[in-house]
Amino acid sequence: MESAGRLTVRVYVSHAQIPVEGATVVVTAPGEEGKMNLLSVQATNSSGEIQPITIPAPQLEESTSPQSQGGPPPFSVCNVWAEHPGYAMLQAEGVQIFSGVETVQTMELIPLSRGESSLEHLDVREITPQSL
Repeated sequence: MESAGRLTVRVYVSHAQIPVEGATVVVTAPGEEGKMNLLSVQATNSSGEIQPITIPAPQLEESTSPQSQGGPPPFSVCNVWAEHPGYAMLQAEGVQIFSGVETVQTMELIPLSRGESSLEHLDVREITPQSL
């Protein structure tokens, strides 16, 4: 039986968490031979959110041994990109998706100075795996 988790992404600016409407959010997952599989491309709504994405994840029963003992990780991994004109592009790598759980990934975009390109200011944040 296949198992899955859900991913919701919320894009905002500043510590006040002001939603960014119309930001492009791209979700990918590692595929075979180092290629990436495209899972979703969406624009954020007025709340700065995308529609939840269902992503396959290992069943919890299949990952009862710690990874240090050679067991498989109890989660799937995906990468999330968010961009909007006037803001630096942000990439979160290694977002963990657990079976039966809704993961909320927040993405704080940083405003660019006039004339700067989002491609010149890519901000990559790697999410370290949980030691379960």
